[in-house]
Amino acid sequence: MFKLQGAAVFAMLAAVLARVQPYPFLSDYGGYGGDNGGYGGAGGGHVDNHEHKLLRQVVDHHQAHPKYNFNYAVHDPHTGDVKNQWETRDGDVVKGSYSLLEADGSVRTVDYTADKHSGFNAVVKRTGHARHPQKT
Repeated sequence: MFKLQGAAVFAMLAAVLARVQPYPFLSDYGGYGGDNGGYGGAGGGHVDNHEHKLLRQVVDHHQAHPKYNFNYAVHDPHTGDVKNQWETRDGDVVKGSYSLLEADGSVRTVDYTADKHSGFNAVVKRTGHARHPQKT
């Protein structure tokens, strides 16, 4: 393997970085006080007779027909964490349900649907009997 000393590594890194131009699309623009007009540059301030360059690319993450299914469950007797959820989506229609064990011992279940016509709708149910500690 190669063994490089600190100065040699620094020199190689400096040489590489000197050849890299981070914003090549701005290379002919004077910027703030630059040589080609810029804002307060040698050309006497901003001159609006030049071609404007694209500074960022717009990426469209639109998905034509989103579709997924997922579910999970947790049952941890050590912490008492008991819950589950499932959900499915097909286009603009989402359906799902989740339930969890409440601190009082009852189970809360939420069944939900969502679509572009009805919006989000949820039905909440509580089952079991709430148990509260007795004061002594």
